[in-house]
Amino acid sequence: MTQPLVHKGKTRRALVTGGAGLIGSHIADRLIEDGWDVRVLDNLESQTHRSGRPAWAARYTDFIQADICDRSAVRAALDGVDTIFHEAAYGGYMPEIAKYVWVNSFGTAQMLEIIRDEKLPVRKVVVASSQAVYMEGAARCQRHGQVFPESRTLAQMTAGDFAVHCPRCGDVTVPIPTPENAPIGGQNVYAITKVDQERLVLTWSQQTGIPAVALRYSCTYGPRQSIFNPYTGVIAIFCTRLLNGQPVILYEDGNQTRDMVFVDDIARANVLVAGSDALDGRAVNVGSGNGVRVRDIAAAIGEAVCADIEPIARGEFRPGEMRHLTSDISQIESIGYKPTVVLGEGIERYLQWIGSQGDVHDYFAEAQRMLRAKGTLHRVTAATGGRTA
Repeated sequence: MTQPLVHKGKTRRALVTGGAGLIGSHIADRLIEDGWDVRVLDNLESQTHRSGRPAWAARYTDFIQADICDRSAVRAALDGVDTIFHEAAYGGYMPEIAKYVWVNSFGTAQMLEIIRDEKLPVRKVVVASSQAVYMEGAARCQRHGQVFPESRTLAQMTAGDFAVHCPRCGDVTVPIPTPENAPIGGQNVYAITKVDQERLVLTWSQQTGIPAVALRYSCTYGPRQSIFNPYTGVIAIFCTRLLNGQPVILYEDGNQTRDMVFVDDIARANVLVAGSDALDGRAVNVGSGNGVRVRDIAAAIGEAVCADIEPIARGEFRPGEMRHLTSDISQIESIGYKPTVVLGEGIERYLQWIGSQGDVHDYFAEAQRMLRAKGTLHRVTAATGGRTA
């Protein structure tokens, strides 16, 4: 058990916003197993929940289907809860701008305002942030040691140079684990609104005295990750492509790295920080602590599904994506967190879940066309034979 069941003689009561989604539902399940009373708020976004309320949400007897921006619904959801796990957000790499700001930034701000102005008895807020808030993370330069490079420019990437260069001398760097004090800012609208969410929550926490923690998730995957949403995550996209006999499409050259973390580990981290005051007021990385090349992820999935299909790298890229990011997880480890599911096991568990979902279609091809039309997906136009470390 990761959390005491009672506080001053009362059962803990949690609200999980976005609680029907990948991460939110696993947090809700863990809380229920630990004896919490749990309320779920979720709008069942059709892009993710194409068939409406998912089967796993049947156990959530206190379920409110409503949008996080619906003030009256949020006020009702907050009634009587003492801990909030704020997972509700518009995610993925979509071309919308206003919707991200409305859902992620405004939705969070309004919820905090309700709690403050009505003096609700909330004792803790844990908000979902993302590693996407970083620029290019941390790197090591042979001449200058640890550096925090700025984001790669559109001109650089269009010229075929995907490498991360030292901001002092311009040499190609080597990626190292990124600590929480690395510069943040966000280089796409999703990332910008994730910065908004964590700063809103942590600033509000200072002003109100209500403890809060922002968890910067690494790339999260696992059962319940939508097979309908072509923007949901690299493992889900690769699985659905290969299961339909289609090659994986690699952006850049496929040698970029990602810190892949299984959803059970993310859920456990949420409950850990809810039960500890050691990290209150901070933004904290949560991941596996290991980086893996995107093309190696594709190869592992291909082997698992017995699909010998070569991936395709066409020199396409999405501005604002980081080249390498592995999370330094020493802060969260200090309160007992340890990732437990390695990538191979996690892929197998996700594939087992996909196998229980009936026909699986590929939605990625149409998404690619839309991203190109909106100017979100770019292509190298002048190959330089450049540096792609």
